[in-house]
Amino acid sequence: MSNAALNPSCCSYGALKRATRGIGQFYDKALSPSGINATQYNALAAIRRLNAPTQSELANDLVMDLSALGHTLKPLIRDGWVSVERDADDGRKRRIVLTAEGDECLDRAFSHWEKAQQEFDTALGATISDGLRQLLDHLVSGTFADALSAARAKRPLKRNAAAKRSPSTRGK
Repeated sequence: MSNAALNPSCCSYGALKRATRGIGQFYDKALSPSGINATQYNALAAIRRLNAPTQSELANDLVMDLSALGHTLKPLIRDGWVSVERDADDGRKRRIVLTAEGDECLDRAFSHWEKAQQEFDTALGATISDGLRQLLDHLVSGTFADALSAARAKRPLKRNAAAKRSPSTRGK
């Protein structure tokens, strides 16, 4: 993350993406001594927490489509941290299993993640940090998806003159 002043965001999507990239860089740097990045840590932790989830269960938990999940899992499989196994009860399903090596990798990375989490909470403040996580969880919940659908159905999108101009001509 840079100390350079940023222009205020006028778009919720842009603000969330920018924040995600910046915080992702912070966690990537914190986890780098363990040999994994924040995306890998998050995936491995979800696999452990969900205890050998199906691909669909893991994709749902990580809010990813199956194609994106496949791209995320490839290096984890290649490095021997996870394996894909047939479900014992339903051979059509594939389970994502944390290997012993993956379990050790996650254990090694945990102290780095924990330190980064504590630094983040300290910098933002524990109460605000907890509230932020609750808000972010809400934004990917079914409740919020329903609220967006209802808002979309109630009001057709109205474009004002500023929205019609291209981003490069706004404010001119």
